[in-house]
Amino acid sequence: MANLNNRARAERTYDAIVVGSGIAGGWAAKELTERGLKTLVLERGGPVRHILDYPTANTDPWQTKYPRGRLPAAEMRAKYPVQQRTGYALTELTQHFFVRDDENPYAETKRFDWIRGYHVGGRSLIWGRQSYRWSDLDFEANARDGIAVDWPIRYADLAPWYDHVERFIGVSGQAEGLPQLPDGVFQPPMEMNCVEKAFKQKSEARFPDRRITIGRAAHLTAPTEEQLALGRGKCQHRNLCIRGCPFGAYFSSNAATLVAAERTGNLQVRPNAIVTTLIYDEAKGRASGVRILDAETGQEEEFYANVVFLCASAIATAWILLNSASSRFPNGFGNGSDQVGRNLMDHHLGVGAGAEVEGFEDMYYSGRRPNGLYVPRFRNLGDAASRRTDYIRGFGYQGGAGRQGWDRPMEGFGAARKQALTQPGPWLVRLGGFGEILPYADNRMTLNTAVKDKHGLPTLTFDATIRDNERAMRKDMAAAAVEMLQAAGFKNVQPYDGDYALGLGIHEMGTARMGRDPKTSVLNANNQLHECKNVFVTDGAAMTSAACVNPSLTYMALTARAAAFAAEAGRKGDL
Repeated sequence: MANLNNRARAERTYDAIVVGSGIAGGWAAKELTERGLKTLVLERGGPVRHILDYPTANTDPWQTKYPRGRLPAAEMRAKYPVQQRTGYALTELTQHFFVRDDENPYAETKRFDWIRGYHVGGRSLIWGRQSYRWSDLDFEANARDGIAVDWPIRYADLAPWYDHVERFIGVSGQAEGLPQLPDGVFQPPMEMNCVEKAFKQKSEARFPDRRITIGRAAHLTAPTEEQLALGRGKCQHRNLCIRGCPFGAYFSSNAATLVAAERTGNLQVRPNAIVTTLIYDEAKGRASGVRILDAETGQEEEFYANVVFLCASAIATAWILLNSASSRFPNGFGNGSDQVGRNLMDHHLGVGAGAEVEGFEDMYYSGRRPNGLYVPRFRNLGDAASRRTDYIRGFGYQGGAGRQGWDRPMEGFGAARKQALTQPGPWLVRLGGFGEILPYADNRMTLNTAVKDKHGLPTLTFDATIRDNERAMRKDMAAAAVEMLQAAGFKNVQPYDGDYALGLGIHEMGTARMGRDPKTSVLNANNQLHECKNVFVTDGAAMTSAACVNPSLTYMALTARAAAFAAEAGRKGDL
């Protein structure tokens, strides 16, 4: 019997376990397998095969069951009361990539928009693909402002890993030479349209500190040999990315990192495996593996490894840590600092301005560019000219210009209306702000053992909101956007400040932060748990502050760096 037990354990033992298969999990799998580690990726959702499991990638508008693919209001209220808060994203054509809220409940002391999908590839299939580096303006911000704790790393620590990641995923973009937004390894930038070029010229003439550039997007515009060898191709400008890209033109785990990992022969992916707890070996003082619940059968299983990477998302990773309480970790695994679940951050958005554009009625553009404009941060850069006295940190803008299409409001009916809709509508331009949220210790998530999900597992309660600093920033985000659009001579310039709650930016961060002191942080400079060196966290949970740029590129760089460290430390026996 002992031999049978030993053999069974050996069959469930790997060099490394990666929890989650999204942006961070895919990178952990790639880097660990390429360094020779037999790696098991555990994904709580079902399988999604690249190309084969993008069922609506080529669906035309007239092929949908519902007009414009909009799900009936009753179905949205019953099944997707939270996911529908994304607005445009959840439709008949994308619903298979979003969870049903009625099956995955949580509680909100204050409103929190937890937008998620459970499947292989995770949110790498539906992310916005905007890819920006952080600078030392961001890594030094907490120390400079006396906020929370200091990052244990600086830009120089991550710069070579940004290079490494950008070369592999492919980022199209324009070098701008701005210290607050470091340039990277870029493929050719996408082109601005005629109105955007005019906007850039006129606005920058009035506000030279507010640089307008094309977005830096993880879309291939000039694929490398390595990318072509993975089966990826050039972006076709369809802008149907959220349905899954059959060309592999935008970066996803399914099209890139998991493909590379699989080709090493060292990868095994186990879908429908909900990791419920980390297993701690008291005698050795380290994690020995994880316990899972099979989402289909309800069976519990255990898997073992020398190193564990938690890459399940900021919220799911913190849930695993909190749910792994034991006599050694009564407050949650590695939570001696009481920081797991705290400091919950996002990017606040839904504020800016829009305008109408005259004088370009004879102009149009080709295709549907899956990208837009970007205006890098221009507030509180360290000089007197950019300093604000009403708030700290800053924001950037994303947006762009385009002509209204066939689905615009139009009076009339019949053939005349149809004919009118074959012609493009007026030009509109929009700037939307992405602002930094500070890390507040009482912005947090906690385990709710009184309410269980459909698997009988504890759920979560969220209690987080923006504060005075963010509210003051939002006023400036709207006002500065109005200034820029007016400077360009556009008409009917209108500010807006919409319905925002934490989570709606879909950039959850901070729930197991990096830091220098185990008393005030969860992770060290190598993304290891201070209290358990063979467990690494490299998703959004690790973030010590939020900056104002999209965070996914930084997750990838942190993951690649930590995986290289883990592989070498494991080889030396230091884990």
